[in-house]
Amino acid sequence: MVGSRASAGAVLVTGGTRGIGRAIALAYARDRARVGITYATDEAAATTVVHQIATEGGSGVAARLDLAEPASIPAAVTETAERFGGLDVLVANAVRWPIDARGPLAEIGPDVWSRALRANLEGTAATVRAALAYLSRSSAGRVVLVSSGVSRHGMAGATAYATAKAGLDGLIAALKWEAGEHDVLINIVSPGFTVTENNLASFSDDARQSVRQRTPSRRLSVPDDIATAVLLLGSPANGNITGAYLPVAGGID
Repeated sequence: MVGSRASAGAVLVTGGTRGIGRAIALAYARDRARVGITYATDEAAATTVVHQIATEGGSGVAARLDLAEPASIPAAVTETAERFGGLDVLVANAVRWPIDARGPLAEIGPDVWSRALRANLEGTAATVRAALAYLSRSSAGRVVLVSSGVSRHGMAGATAYATAKAGLDGLIAALKWEAGEHDVLINIVSPGFTVTENNLASFSDDARQSVRQRTPSRRLSVPDDIATAVLLLGSPANGNITGAYLPVAGGID
């Protein structure tokens, strides 16, 4: 392992500029990890998070990665691994919101739908592919894929996104065997409705209250709840859990 057994060592969190990704990056920083984050367009936000990582006790770097630009994926992974001298953990959190693919399946053009699927499913697979070369050299290689409850419960108008996230289940079903040959553990953390900046802006108080009432814990998750689960599975604290799907949704599977 690049870092000590007490910490997660060198970590890459894709999509780490805000919301859940930012909370994950800062949780690793508090664990004294070296944390790389990626951004698609907002370099200024990435720079701010890198400074926050240092404030929390870690050391940070940022690289550009766009799931819809295949060449940017291995470039970002390689840049981060070379800066840190290796890689111990990949948290594949980045998402390319398929805004143009929202709506009923019958009304979405097939090319638009396919682009959304490729970016979010194939882009995530490409991120893992690029990282495995480095993770396989770590004595505690870990991969955590951040999914969504939409993959199992669905949402009208979100077929491309739900399909992409559901595809992660099949991905780890096979990868747990392949990665296991190199002592790399791979798991999914699946947030339910989480109180992020985007969701606060997109959903009314009434909508959030409705979800809360249907949640067994009677509480909506916040980004730090997701980060805690990711840190458990994506660190040496996880000794032998692989191929698992962990929902962080207050009791909703």
